[in-house]
Order: sequence, then C-alpha cells, then structure tokens
Amino acid sequence: MKKIKVAVVGVGNCASALIQGIHYYDSKKVDLIGLMHPKIGQYGPSDIEVAAAFDIDARKVGQDLSDAVFCNPNCCVHIVKQAPKSGVIVRMGSILDGFSSHMKEYPSVRTFELSKEREMCQEDIVSILKESGTEIMLNYLPVGSQLATAFYAECALKADLGFVNNIPVFIASENIWADRFKKSGLPIIGDDIKSQLGATIVHRVLSDLFQKRGVKIDRTYQLNVGGNTDFLNMMNRDRLKSKKISKTEAVQSVVQDRLDDDDIHVGPSDYVPWLKDNKICFIRIDGRTFGNIPINLELRLSVEDSPNSAGVGIDAIRCCKLALDKGIGGVLEGPSAYFMKRPPVQFTDDEAYELTEEFISEYAS
Repeated sequence: MKKIKVAVVGVGNCASALIQGIHYYDSKKVDLIGLMHPKIGQYGPSDIEVAAAFDIDARKVGQDLSDAVFCNPNCCVHIVKQAPKSGVIVRMGSILDGFSSHMKEYPSVRTFELSKEREMCQEDIVSILKESGTEIMLNYLPVGSQLATAFYAECALKADLGFVNNIPVFIASENIWADRFKKSGLPIIGDDIKSQLGATIVHRVLSDLFQKRGVKIDRTYQLNVGGNTDFLNMMNRDRLKSKKISKTEAVQSVVQDRLDDDDIHVGPSDYVPWLKDNKICFIRIDGRTFGNIPINLELRLSVEDSPNSAGVGIDAIRCCKLALDKGIGGVLEGPSAYFMKRPPVQFTDDEAYELTEEFISEYAS
C-alpha cells in the first residue's frame, strides 16, 4: 500500500512528537495504547511518511529530518531513542512573521537561531512539494504566524495538496480560504489542533457537565504555563490574540448562556523554562446549584504538551487522506470540529465525535 506523503512546515516539538509516534507505532512490539483510531480505513499511523520538511532554525536546516526532530530548541520527550534516517533534508523555508524577535532576548538553548540560508520563494517550495510526491501539508508554525501561514496555504493550493492547519491562524474558518480549497477540490482540516486530553477538551467537558446537571456557570478561567518555545513565543502578547480567540470560543461554544468577556479568561499565561515541554493547566469554574447555592470547581492538569497533540494530528492526516482518495474538497466539517479548537462550525464534543465516525464510515470503504 502506498504511504500517505506529508510535508511538515515547522519542525518543532509537535512535529517531533508526531514523527516519533509514526515510528513508535510501526513496531510490532508495542500496544496501540493512546490512539483514538488504530486504523482509519486502511491506514495505520505507520502508513504516514514525511516527504518534505521546512524550518528556519540554523540547527535544523540542512539536517536529516530524523536528526532535526531532536535538535534544540526542541524539548519533546523521546518516544523513541532515535528515528531511522529518513533521507528527507530539512529545507530553509520563508521567515515572514514566523519568528518573534523578542525570543532573542532569552539566552537559552530553547530559543531560535535563525538560519542564514537563503529563504525559499513560493515557486521553490511548490517545486519541492511536487517532486517529493507530497499529498498533505501540515502547518506547525508558531502561534501568530499570520503571513507565513497564508504563504504556505498558498503553496498547498498551488501544489494541489490537502491542508491540516494545526495553529490558531484562521484558514479553514475563513470563507475566502475555505472556498478556494473547495473550488480546487482539496480537503482542509482546521483550525488550531486540540490535544488528546488537554486543557481545552477538559474545560469543554466540565462546562458541558455543569449545564447538563442544571448548574448555572457564572465565571471561569483557564491558565496555562509551560517551558517550550510555544510558550516563549506567546510571551509576545501581540502574537497571542488569535490563540486566545480560538481557546475562548472553544469553551464559549459549549456554554448555554454565553459569558460576558469579564467572566471568562482562557489562554496561555506564562513561560517557565524548566518545565520544558510539560504544560500545567489550572481550570476554575464558579457556578450556582439548587437553591442558588454557590459551587466552585478547581482542577490542575499536567501533560507533556507535544505528544498530547500528536495522536490527534495522525487522525487528522488520515481523515484528510480519505477525502483525497474520494475527491472531496473544502472543509471537512466533522473532523475539523472533533480535532480542532476553532472549526468553521462548532459542535458539542459528542456531536463532533459522531460526525467524525460517520465521515470515516462513509469514506473508508
């Protein structure tokens, strides 16, 4: 069976976890623990192959992908000791707004070292994508990369690729982009990937539980801290705007009576270097129960941030491939709602799950 060939834009921690996971689940000696779908149609995780990769860090550009995923500033836990040589060399991409200059102020191995290699133009990138046989592009650029995301989405269209937008720059949820992918007959899943069991999904489930049990939600917050480059990047609050919108709307969409802006706070809060890829989340929900009596819930969640999204990414790739196999273009509504925080149409988690299962059942045959 032919591999699902993907291109990775941004060889950071999330890409590292996904690529390591592909090799981890290829082993006959491991259980399929941690996969939401061991198979989607005929495709397992190990049927995914990275055919092209782009980054802008000097320590990754020019390296074999199997080495680049372990290079600084990556701090993702090692799922495998070493990925086998891929033969895929990480190419210098286009910088645009994919780098925030404030990161130079932090003297740490986990900050960026911009490559001095020549930036690639769109024609160069499209040529590489076509020559490599890539079918799907995965966007793993830093939060706030508005121009860079638009640049690579344009490359995907010109190279006739499906597109999985894992970051909170709005592509699938913007009509102009969604329409262009639909007219080109190319599937898109987005925007802003959910973790398998992370802050957003837990916050949504708890908010839904409050309402189903007749508890009136008055106010809530979600605070997140971590030590990877994602958190460092978001110390520039200008880059955080779309992330806060995405995470806030993901929670607001399951709250029956929409909360006032002053009564909800959802978003990354601070950078703690020694946490590395460990993300710690604090959730609080204040409400009122029978007799108008106050109730308060507080929760602390600790996860390895990047592996927590990798299984979701593997599912999104395989759903995108099903759509390519069947010639379906445009936004994949069910998978986008299930896998992403800011889909074009929000559903409850149960509804999104059912829509995704129906999508897989319909198009996997």
